[in-house]
Amino acid sequence: MRLRELEMLLQKVPSFIEPSVQLEQYSTPAPIAADMLYNALGHGAINGRTVLDLGCGSGILSIGAWLLGAERVIGIDASEKAVEQAKEACDLMDAEVELHTMDVEDVDFKVDTVIMNPPFGCQNRNADRAFLDKAMESSGSVYSLHMSNTLPFLKRHVASNGRELWFHKAYKYDIPHLFSFHSRSKRSVEIVMIAIR
Repeated sequence: MRLRELEMLLQKVPSFIEPSVQLEQYSTPAPIAADMLYNALGHGAINGRTVLDLGCGSGILSIGAWLLGAERVIGIDASEKAVEQAKEACDLMDAEVELHTMDVEDVDFKVDTVIMNPPFGCQNRNADRAFLDKAMESSGSVYSLHMSNTLPFLKRHVASNGRELWFHKAYKYDIPHLFSFHSRSKRSVEIVMIAIR
């Protein structure tokens, strides 16, 4: 499957219906999700692998991993509403994804690859750290999205856990007006996809 084909398919995955501000539930845009997964695919981290999506939200990364030939895909989210919506999206796309409602701290899967778009920590400081630590505990191969300005911290934190942040790629992320405190129709932020081994 080509990158553009994957992006077009992922655009069919519905965005959050009732996003939670506390959980920082922002849908991953299809172009970013597709590019992130395609990078992981090119590095041998998706096809034929067991893939865990931490904080799966509406399921776009899980579905994308399945479309790219993952042998087993597991999606985890603390929000029952998100998991229900992910189930509906998987049904819509005929994607075989195991979905579980649980807190990230309770995850005990060992997998080939972790993919995730964790909370950025804008509402709850360091919210992404628990996801990052659990990802490194769960797998030797991690692909994750974070705020670009946290890259120096991410490199230090990953190194302190005996791992290497060996690849990163920047994106512009347009956050739509979703919550009452948003003052503009959309806001552009710089995010970065990191790969850890």
